[in-house]
Amino acid sequence: MSLAALLQLASPTLPVGAYSYSQGLESAIDAGHVRDEATALRWIADALELVLARYEAPVWLRLHRAFASGTSDNAIEWNEDVLATRETQELRAESVQMGYSLAQLMRTLGHAFPLDVETIAYPTAHAWACSCWQIDEHQGLVAYLYGWAENQVMAALKTVPLGQSAGQRLLLALRTSIDASAKTASSLSDTDLSTQTPMLAILSSLHETQYSRLFRS
Repeated sequence: MSLAALLQLASPTLPVGAYSYSQGLESAIDAGHVRDEATALRWIADALELVLARYEAPVWLRLHRAFASGTSDNAIEWNEDVLATRETQELRAESVQMGYSLAQLMRTLGHAFPLDVETIAYPTAHAWACSCWQIDEHQGLVAYLYGWAENQVMAALKTVPLGQSAGQRLLLALRTSIDASAKTASSLSDTDLSTQTPMLAILSSLHETQYSRLFRS
């Protein structure tokens, strides 16, 4: 069951609204940082290896372990930590909306969210869903990172714009970054975690008042 469950959680048809967000990529395109296939690859790969791998991915692992072991206090603390690191209104709203949507979906599939929290971050909900379906932590994390990367690629296809073949080349090239990010995440201690992403925060803030946009972040 775990392979089928893994594919279900990694599917772009998972109804959590990921398609409506770009996580700052649309602003990067508007600012000229991303303008073609090569710069899109560099932006997405850098975000994977320098941003997600150093905080969101290792926190995902801690959340998965907390849910798997039943240590809810740890899960609550990490959920609050994730929410506190969302540097702009758009980035926080994205994580909250997707976390809520996934938790509601899992409820309809027979799983009640176990934490008494008012707001669920998306990494929290995803790690919990993987735990519910007994998905191995490494496989679950790779699926999480792949889903993030695929959404970024789809945003680039629509906004740069790029063709479908370019999208497949990007996903192929990003495999190395996904594997490297999962490996990095598994090696970091709590004191190694870092969320310093000033350019992303600035671009996300600019996106809130961007003249024309397709995405909500």
